[in-house]
Parts: sequence; structure tokens; C-alpha cells
Amino acid sequence: MTTKRLIAIAAMAALITGTGSAASDKVEWAEITAELGKVKQAPSGHLSFQRLKKLLDIGEALFVAKFTTEDGAGRPAATQAIDPTKVRHQPTEPFARLSGPDSLACSSCHNDPVPGGAGGFVTNVFVSEGFTNANFDTSDPQFSNERGTNHLFGAGLVELLAREMSADLAATRSSALRLARQKARPVEVTLESKGVSFGVLTALPDGLVDLSGIDGVDTDLVIRPFSQKGVMTSLRQFTVNAMNHHHGMQATERFGSRWTGENDFDEDGHSNEMTPGDISALVAWQATLPAPGIQTPASDAWKQAARSGADLFNDWTCNSCHRQTLPLDSLVFSDPGPYDAAGTLDDKQVEVTAEYDLKMLEWAQKLPTDEQGRVLVPLFGDLKRHKITDRQIAALGNELLSQRFVGRDVFMTTELWGIGSTAPYGHRNNFTTLNSVILAHGGAARDSRDLYEAAPEEKRLALIAYLRTLVINK
Repeated sequence: MTTKRLIAIAAMAALITGTGSAASDKVEWAEITAELGKVKQAPSGHLSFQRLKKLLDIGEALFVAKFTTEDGAGRPAATQAIDPTKVRHQPTEPFARLSGPDSLACSSCHNDPVPGGAGGFVTNVFVSEGFTNANFDTSDPQFSNERGTNHLFGAGLVELLAREMSADLAATRSSALRLARQKARPVEVTLESKGVSFGVLTALPDGLVDLSGIDGVDTDLVIRPFSQKGVMTSLRQFTVNAMNHHHGMQATERFGSRWTGENDFDEDGHSNEMTPGDISALVAWQATLPAPGIQTPASDAWKQAARSGADLFNDWTCNSCHRQTLPLDSLVFSDPGPYDAAGTLDDKQVEVTAEYDLKMLEWAQKLPTDEQGRVLVPLFGDLKRHKITDRQIAALGNELLSQRFVGRDVFMTTELWGIGSTAPYGHRNNFTTLNSVILAHGGAARDSRDLYEAAPEEKRLALIAYLRTLVINK
């Protein structure tokens, strides 16, 4: 019996033996299981709390499930490449630590301190850019970029922020183009959203746009908040990629006949290994993971040090990139989203998207708001790419391959929420202490790093004490 079938049976048993045994609940469950296992459509429309909860139960079960070959795990004729790509030579082993498949479950790597969390050095993954090296058996950085496993807590809030910021930047571009046509001359505008500057754009009267002044974002002005290089647009894209890369479980929306002309692209004898509904359930579970918080230390000395460290975080301008909060207008998460390209389902390919309001969740109700009623997302980041190395300080620039045309020394600002729960640190998980990873900051962060290095030990320890309070709530 397959893992996915066992998940469905277990979920049905829990529903039947639980307190909510009304006929309407069973009808809703039947609708969801049909969407997840029998048809190729994702859930749609507004999801009530009860219906969302059932979807989340399935998503969590899929996240921790250990997929088997009966489910379609493995990809004997396909590579881990994002674009569906056939292997040049059939692999001799079902698992490959470097090029994958490398695990049976999402939670094999995302497990610290709980499922959905981060992973230690042992869970590092290898990202090969391009298809010529899609199968490799060396950790030489000439063949792949080695990356640590990030946690997923608060990921839905991150995607919502990215969507709103992308819309802001697009609106600025459109406004500048209209003004340039009206005035019959070039118009330069600042690209800014939620207090984060992405450089300048010059709109020309003929409808062209000079993008040479933009900073920290792609030329299409879409914020891609996921992955350490900031190249993944959505949780849905991330999930489709990861299911194929790490497990050999291929999503119909990318590897099915619509895009590849084949029902069994990886030639393992299984079609429709991950339906759009399966992906939707995984996305929903990740999108609703609670935001990390700030832990109140039990020790009075630690409390005092953390208060001092919070002030130093601002004094040393760490907050210029690691912004404590960004304002979010709406907590309504729609899936599929608006910015994905071919190979990932988006809102233009479905008649009605699924929508669920994160305000239904207790943890989201506790988030602070500003005077305008916007939710203040405590991510300690800015969703922008920055150069993080220079000639003197280059330890964080360990990669040799550019990814999606992003420079080797340029990375997305790491969100610090949860950092107290997710050692080790750095893009490769090779810094064991917060002190060592702070000292590894160069480039745009060099001034803050130098202020930290020059400070007395007591102040450095105070900053560390503050960062240690940023934890994932178990």
C-alpha cells in the first residue's frame, strides 16, 4: 500500500472517530480527497477554518511522509533540474547524496527543532545550475553550490510580503511610463516598497525602461523571497522543485503531459505522482506555519543583556538589512499565486484560486499592527539581495556557480527570526556560532561588522544574547 493511500486512510479514520462527524464534514472531506487524489485540480474558493484544517492535516502528513517506490519515489530517467530534463545515463543507485534523490521525506532535512524547521550540516543540499552537470558525485564547488537547509516558519507571511512588494514596484514602473509619455521626456523614479529601496528606474517616452539603476531585485521587478539567493518566487515553486529534486516525486503541473508530452516523465512506472491538490496541501501547511517569536529569557542577566543587544542591533545599523518588521496589508493567502511562470501552477491557469485568511489562525491574531492596521511581520529581513563579501572578508562567498544570473557574492538577506533555534549558520552551515557568522559579513554589511568587531566583549555578548532570543516556538 502506498504512503499517500495510508495518509488518506489515516485521515479518514481520524475524521470518523473524532468529534466532528457531521455529514457535512464528510462531504467536505470527500471533496478535498477527490481534489488531492482523484482529479488534477487544486482546492478552490474561500476555505473555511474547518476545511483549511483538513487540508493542513493532509499537508502535514505529506510533509513528514516517507515516500516509497510504490508512490513513485525516485526518478530513474530524469534529473533534478528545474526544467524537465532526461538523464544521459541511467543511475545505478536509487539514492545519490549530491545530485539526489537524497531523502524520502521533507522532514528528513526540515526538522530542527520540529518538522518545518531547519537542518544541520548533515542535511546540506547541492544545487547544480544548468543541465550539463545535473548528475554528479562530487562536492567540488565547481559542480554545485552547497547550501544549508532553511526553516519554513512564517513562510506564508514572507510570500505575502513579496507579492505586495512586487505589486508596488510594478505600479511604480507603470506610473513612471505614463508620466514619461505625458511629458515626452525621461522620468526617473525611486523603486521603494515598505521602506526598502531597490534603486532607481528611468522610464522613457517610447515605452522603454532603463533598469541599470535597480538594486537587489530582478529586472522584472518580481521579489523572489525563497532560497538563499532569492530566486524562488513562491512556496509552490519551491515545493514542486524540492519534491522532484530530493524525492523523485514529480508534480503533474510541471512533469505531466501538458508540458512534457509524457504521463510518466521519469519512466518509473508511476504517473501523477504529485497532483495539483497534493502540492496545494503542502503549500497550505507551509504557508500556515507560525511566525517565529521573541523568547523572554529566564535569567535576569540574560534579559538585561538582550535589552542592551536590541539597542546595539540598531546602533550598529544591523537593521538596515535585517529590518525587525515589514508591514503587511493583507493576511489572505491565495494559491496558486500571481507571479509564477510556466511549470508552476499560477492564478491565470485556474478558474478560481483557493484562498485562506491567516487571521483565522491563533498565532496570526497575536501579530502586532501599526497605526494603519497593517500587520507588522517580525522577520528581521528586507527581501532584498545584497553583496555580502569584499576583498578582505569573503567567507560567505564560498560558491563558484552563479544561480539564475545572480552574482556569486550576492545573497538574499537572511531573515533572522528563528535564528536562536537554527544553528549552525551561513549559507553552507559551516559557522558554528553567531559570533563567527557576524564576523564573516563583508560587502554591504562591512561597516556593521566592523563596529561589532571593534566593540568591547560585553557589548558583543549583548548582541548575541538578543539574537538568541529570536526562536521558533515549538
